[in-house]
Amino acid sequence: MQKLRRILALLGVVILVGMYVVTLVFALSSSPNANNMLMASIVCTVIVPCLLYGMILITRVLDNRHLSDRDKETENTKNSKKQQDK
Repeated sequence: MQKLRRILALLGVVILVGMYVVTLVFALSSSPNANNMLMASIVCTVIVPCLLYGMILITRVLDNRHLSDRDKETENTKNSKKQQDK
């Protein structure tokens, strides 16, 4: 799992750097559509990291919920064993 996280983090960094380079290229080009492409690139440069951050928060919440469910099951198992021993 840790290896997968590192690979995905590296992929995210590559995508962000690529978006910054594309934004720079659009800013320096003299194409008639360069202004529209530059604006779209700037918007994506802001929105994509926000979406990635939101996805990370959601996975943390869901992971913690899963762990708390597992803890409850373990506690219930311990309680039932205590009752059987009495």
